Amino acid sequence: MKAIFQNSTDFILLGLITHPAFPGLIFAVVFSIFLVAVSANVVMILLIHVDSRLHTPMYFLLSQLSIMDTVYICITVPKMLQDLLSKERIISFFGCTLQIFLYLTLIGGEFFLLGLMAYDRYVAVCKPLRYPLLMNRRICLFMVVGSWVGGSLDGFMLTPFTMSFPYCGSREINHFFCEIPAVLKLSCVDTSLYETLMYACCVLMLLIPISVISVSYTRILLTVHRMNSAEGRRKAFATCSSHIMVVSIFYGAAFYTNVLPHSYHTPEKDKVVSAFYTILTPMLNPLIYSLRNKDVATALRKVLSRCPSSQ
Repeated sequence: MKAIFQNSTDFILLGLITHPAFPGLIFAVVFSIFLVAVSANVVMILLIHVDSRLHTPMYFLLSQLSIMDTVYICITVPKMLQDLLSKERIISFFGCTLQIFLYLTLIGGEFFLLGLMAYDRYVAVCKPLRYPLLMNRRICLFMVVGSWVGGSLDGFMLTPFTMSFPYCGSREINHFFCEIPAVLKLSCVDTSLYETLMYACCVLMLLIPISVISVSYTRILLTVHRMNSAEGRRKAFATCSSHIMVVSIFYGAAFYTNVLPHSYHTPEKDKVVSAFYTILTPMLNPLIYSLRNKDVATALRKVLSRCPSSQ
């Protein structure tokens, strides 16, 4: 088998667990998470589209986050589920390239979008009277397009370089999807310079949105501290708490993957962290926003109450 793949352009994905004792159980767990994640994000998108009270900049940006999460989880999990049921965990060279490009585009787009969502919360709390002007529809569209374009630039820059290296040895990727560090380990040439440049690129992409988030929430905390009204403080914290939770989860995993030195990484740790932000995070994001947001919960109850009456 190895001799065949040395002359092939296909790769073999070893999976989240190389030799799982209970693949059926892992399949059931991952498939359940996948269904919940896709359903929760699609429901969130539909609620924001249907309920007129959710036609605000904050929920418009949130709907884009749900779209990114839906596409994001669909890039890796269906292939992972297929491999759990199949003995041949093969992915073509084109399929691996497409997976890398979409993964980079969406994770980069989510980096920028979460940063812009923090700016939206800053304007809402610190400049409420100017909010309709500073967050009008044109600016919101510009933010969303900028997030998608910024993420796609990352994909267009890194994907061609990654896949241009010769892979003349083993074709076994010790991962459940084509993540760049795992793919580069199969290259038969020195990739250290490219990995250093890629590391710098990823750090830069993290620093820009993290700076926006840090400045925005510092200004928000100062504004909340000066508030005399306890009700005003409660509303401000309610407005920002969901976003802070999502940012902490997503950037925590991204920090480990892209910033920590190689000495802290092992294939097993990398796969666990990757599973966390490619499988669990897309499920947690809509649940955090729906469970902690009265407007979303009210819109959901309103839609559910219509179903029996329409029948």
